[in-house]
Amino acid sequence: MNPKHRILICDDDPLLIELMSFRLKAKGFGVITAMDGDEALSKVASEQPSLVVLDAMMPRLDGFEVLSRMKSDAGVAHIPVIMLTARKGEKDIVSALERGADDYLVKPFIPEELLARLSKLLARQASRQ
Repeated sequence: MNPKHRILICDDDPLLIELMSFRLKAKGFGVITAMDGDEALSKVASEQPSLVVLDAMMPRLDGFEVLSRMKSDAGVAHIPVIMLTARKGEKDIVSALERGADDYLVKPFIPEELLARLSKLLARQASRQ
């Protein structure tokens, strides 16, 4: 995997961040983390990650608001977003996809499935450039 790919993990669960960071680094990704919605938006702007893994339920700004703000900002709207959340209602999934999420995974999740979806989105992004 390309070590130039940096993944921003936005979640308020430190254990989940640690687990995902470990798995992503083992696959050769760079990892950036954020614990709340405000920090997520700040890191998206300053770090310009290759992809964002975004929880829906976070302090300050929830993931849906972070997603809306990202997709309305021309400077970062191109960055793929995978929603990774415990919210599994049809309304939540449809709302995320309508706001511009590229994929949606429900917790608990299979780490290898997340890595496969992430790789697919990065490959699709690379083919567009």
